[in-house]
Amino acid sequence: MSGLTIENLSVNVAGKEILSGVNLSVKAGEVHAVMGPNGAGKSTLSNAVMGRAGYEVTGGRVTLDGVDLLTMDTYQRAQAGLFYAMQAPTEVPGVSMHDMITAALQSAGSSASALGDTLVREASAIGFDAALLERSLNVDLSGGEKKRSETLQMSVLGPKIALVDELDSGLDVDGLRTVARRVEQLTNDGLGVLLITHFPRVLHELQADRVHVLAQGRIVKTGGPELAFELEQTGYGNYVEESPKQSSAGGFDDLFNM
Repeated sequence: MSGLTIENLSVNVAGKEILSGVNLSVKAGEVHAVMGPNGAGKSTLSNAVMGRAGYEVTGGRVTLDGVDLLTMDTYQRAQAGLFYAMQAPTEVPGVSMHDMITAALQSAGSSASALGDTLVREASAIGFDAALLERSLNVDLSGGEKKRSETLQMSVLGPKIALVDELDSGLDVDGLRTVARRVEQLTNDGLGVLLITHFPRVLHELQADRVHVLAQGRIVKTGGPELAFELEQTGYGNYVEESPKQSSAGGFDDLFNM
């Protein structure tokens, strides 16, 4: 059974420690939601696991099916079975989705002979305009269209584990339901999902097996899906350390300490 294992992961960004010993594991067919306040390090976690430049791993291990991902370049992690659905998907002028996925499949030794029909079928399933398949990847798309684009890529590429950052960003209620149900279907086929979010509304549509609260750079609580709805009522105040009291002088300095 496939599985992503993160052990004692510490990460610096621009010389500042953002993650300080994160531990969690995601198995095939499971959905693990990582929740927390803004600035807690949720996106840093997914970026570091995927190997994005600028995220310095200072300690710990990340393995996929026992293989050390931290020794690999980003493209090698993708070939190993890792997929990253970004919060703000990158626009790629001059490269269509069809071209991009063809290259990805061929680089992994897979055939792209029936790709055209597969893309049209998957696009229809999630309400993605098939005319966009031949346009530059993500260029001039709305936020919701970009999320559908990422979901379509995930469906066709067939990864083992997907890192999904803010699935609900840019989607309306109906769009979120459609995309979340497609992701749910993929988990039924064995996809493991590490879902990054700070709003529990997505979990009304995509059932989480485990919910982790990330705060102060580490996992501070883990529970079942009920934890997400507890957070919906209570917020993250119980998990965030109070900042030192600011000087009473006020003025412009206070604006930069928020």
